[in-house]
Amino acid sequence: MNSNADPLDTLDDAQAAAAFRRLVRHLRHRHDAQNIDLMGLAGFCRNCLADWIRDAGYDGDKDAAREMIHGMPAAEWKATRQSPATPEQLARMEASVAKNAQE
Repeated sequence: MNSNADPLDTLDDAQAAAAFRRLVRHLRHRHDAQNIDLMGLAGFCRNCLADWIRDAGYDGDKDAAREMIHGMPAAEWKATRQSPATPEQLARMEASVAKNAQE
């Protein structure tokens, strides 16, 4: 095994898919975890997951991908689950996202 190999690459695709689905369902349940807060802490959010499934070959457009992740149309999710971002949340998000470029 290559010493530079990421052990994650050895994870069975079915196991990885099951873990991904569990993560998405967890985020659907925990709508109190706002996207802006996820971005501020981890540098990704539900919308990023939607982008990532498209990057991985999902055939749907941006709206379909977001609906897949949110479990409802993105506009409905935004209207019923998302609160306005504060200046502090936006600042944390910007600082956190800046770290993503270092990957």
